[in-house]
Amino acid sequence: MESRAAERRLRLIQGHLIPAADESLLRVSANPTAGEYVDGEGYSVVLPEKLQTGKWNVYRSKRSPLKLVNRFPDHPEIGTLHDNFVHAVESFQDYKYLGTRIRIDGTVGEYKWMTYGETGTARTAIGSGLRHYGLQSGARVGLYFINRPEWLIVDHACSAYSYISVPLYDTLGPDSVNYIVNHAEVQAIFCVPSTLNTLLTFLSEIPSVRVIVVVGGIDEHLPSLPSTTGVKLISYTRLLSQGKSNMHPFCPPRPEDVATICYTSGTTGTPKGVVLSHENLVASVAGMTILVKFHSSDIYISYLPLAHIYERANQIMTAYYGVAVGFYQGDNLKLMDDLATLRPTIFSSVPRLYNRIYAGISNAVKTSGVLKERLFNAAYNSKKQAVMNGRKPSPMWDRLVFNKIKDKLGGRVRYLTSGASPLSPDVMEFLRVCFGCQVIEGYGMTETSCVISSMEDGDNLTGHVGSPNPACEIKLVDVPEMNYTSEDQPHPRGEICVRGPIVFQGYYKDEVQTREVVDDEGWLHTGDIGLWLHGGRLKIIDRKKNIFKLAQGEYIAPEKIENVYAKCKFVAQCFVYGDSLNSCLVAVVCVEPDTFKDWAASEGIQYEDLGALCSDPRARTAVLAEMDAIGKEAQLRGFEFAKAVTLVLEPFTVENGLLTPTFKVKRPQAQAYFAREISNMYAELSTSDPTPNKLM
Repeated sequence: MESRAAERRLRLIQGHLIPAADESLLRVSANPTAGEYVDGEGYSVVLPEKLQTGKWNVYRSKRSPLKLVNRFPDHPEIGTLHDNFVHAVESFQDYKYLGTRIRIDGTVGEYKWMTYGETGTARTAIGSGLRHYGLQSGARVGLYFINRPEWLIVDHACSAYSYISVPLYDTLGPDSVNYIVNHAEVQAIFCVPSTLNTLLTFLSEIPSVRVIVVVGGIDEHLPSLPSTTGVKLISYTRLLSQGKSNMHPFCPPRPEDVATICYTSGTTGTPKGVVLSHENLVASVAGMTILVKFHSSDIYISYLPLAHIYERANQIMTAYYGVAVGFYQGDNLKLMDDLATLRPTIFSSVPRLYNRIYAGISNAVKTSGVLKERLFNAAYNSKKQAVMNGRKPSPMWDRLVFNKIKDKLGGRVRYLTSGASPLSPDVMEFLRVCFGCQVIEGYGMTETSCVISSMEDGDNLTGHVGSPNPACEIKLVDVPEMNYTSEDQPHPRGEICVRGPIVFQGYYKDEVQTREVVDDEGWLHTGDIGLWLHGGRLKIIDRKKNIFKLAQGEYIAPEKIENVYAKCKFVAQCFVYGDSLNSCLVAVVCVEPDTFKDWAASEGIQYEDLGALCSDPRARTAVLAEMDAIGKEAQLRGFEFAKAVTLVLEPFTVENGLLTPTFKVKRPQAQAYFAREISNMYAELSTSDPTPNKLM
C-alpha cells in the first residue's frame, strides 16, 4: 500500500498537482541546502525528494505550491489570447489603449489614442480582410515591422481568426527572413515600405506568400507586381476597408492551438522556430499576475522589439489589465523625448539601457562640483538605508535631488522591469534609490513563453532573478563535468530545468533539436547554470554550453568567431570572451612569432623582446585591424567583432590546462587564466568609449 501511495503522489507531481491532503509534504525553502523544514519563510517551496524520479529538489512558487497556474485566477474562463482580448474590449471599451506620436504626414506631436473598443473593431476588420483573400484557420501571418499600433491589431486579428503569427525582424538579416518565410510557409506578410523593399529582392524565392500588406503605404505609390507572382500587394488601409465591407465571424482558437512561431536567432546555423500555444502564453502571463499587479490607470511605453517574447508577454499582460500602451517613435535615440511626453508608469527595459542611465547619472554627479556631489551622496545614502530597511525615505531628498532624475523617465514610473540578461546588483540598487520605485528582474526564454522566475514586490535583495513563476516548477540538475552539483555548499548548483504549462510545444519541423532540450519527463533543459540562494531565490551563474548572451541580449557562439579569426595571419590561437554584463567581445590572441617579427621589422618598430612587442599599443591595433578585416570578409555581425585584444606568446596547451585532449579551448579555465587581461580590456573600453551619453 505504501508503495502505491508513493507512486500515486509521484504521478500527481508529474501532472503538476498535489492534493490538499499532502500539503504538509511541501516545505518552504529558507535554506534548501540544509534540508530544514521551515514554514513561513522564503519565496519557494520544495517538493520532498522521496516523491520525485530524480534526486534533485523541485522548487515551486510559494504563491501557488499545490497546482501550477495555467489560467488567470480571477478569470479562469480566459484560455486563449482571443479570450484575453475579448475580456479587455468588454471591460475597458472606452479606455485608451494604443497611442502614437507619429502623424500620417510623418511629423511628431502629442500622443493620439485608439480605445480598446476601436482596436477591437480594427482587429475584426483586418481578420475579415485576410479571410477575404482566402486565408484559412492555421495560416501563418508574418509581421515584418517594428513596434506600432498596427502590430498589435494584426496580432489580435490572428488570435481571433485562428491564424498563427510569425514575427520577422531586421536584425536577423534578409537571408534569415527568407528562410523563416519559407520554413513557416507564411501566406501573408505585413510590412512597411522599407521592409517591403527587402521582401521584393527575394519575392520569387518565397512561393507560399499570397498577400503582402504595406502598413503606412499608399496604394497609388505601391509598385506593380507581375501577375505571374500570384501575390496581391495592398495597403493596410485598403485591407481594413475591405474587411469592414466583408465582415466574417470570429474563428476562435482552442487553448492547445498554436498561437505563434517565434524564431530565435540561435547561435549557429539557421533560426529555430519556437512553437507556442495559446495555453503556453496565457499560463506564463497568468502566473505573473499573481506576482505583479498592473491597473487600467497605468501607462506603458512599448519600445522593446515585439518580435521578442519579452515584449509579447508584456503586451498580453497590459491587455488583461486594460493598460494604455504608447509607442516610441521608432528611434532609440529619441526614446527619452518619448518618455518625457508619455510619462509612463511602467517601464520595461534591458540592462544595456539601465547601465547607460546609471553611467549617465554617475558621470553627471561627478562633474557637478564638490557641493552638489556631496549633497547627492548624502541623499543617496540616506534614502538607500530607508529603502533597504523598509522605511519611508524623507521626501526632502526627492525634492532636492531625485525628482530631477525621475523626470528622465517621465516622472511617474512606479515599476521598472529588467530582463534579457543579468542586471548588476549595484545598478539595480541605484535605480531603486534614484527612481524610488520597485525594480523587478526576471529570467526567461522564448521556449518558456517568457518568464521562468521573477523577483517579487518588496524583495530588496539584489543579485538574483527571484523565485519560480507560479506557472512552472524548477530543478537544478548536476553537471559533473563543470563541477556543479546538488551537493554543493552552501548553495546547490546545476543546470536549470523547467517544467509546466509554459514550456513550448517544440521547434517547428525539428524533432531532433526538440528532443535535445526537452526530456521524456517534460523537463526543458535551459543550458543555464543556476544556484539556489537563501529563501529559494534563483541566481544565474554560468552557461552549460559554450554559448553566452551579451548585455543587449544577442547570443554568441565563440567557437564560430574563433574559427574566423584563426584565418588572421597574426593569430596562432584565439580565445574570444564575452558575458551578459558587457555589450561587446574581447579576445586573447597567441601570436604567430615569425609573422609578428616580420610586421615589426616592416614598421621599423624597435623592441627588446617579443613579450614587450605584445604589449605595444601599435601591435594590438595592427592585430585588431587585421582581425576586423577577416571578420568583415566572413560577414560577422556587428556584435560578433572583438573590440579589444590582448596579445600573448605562451601557447594554449593541454599541459597548461587551456586545451582539452582534442585541442579545444577549455573556456572556464581560460577565463580564469586570463581574468586580469579580460578585466583590463573591459576597463580600457569603458574609458575610451566615444559614444556620447544620450540620457543626460
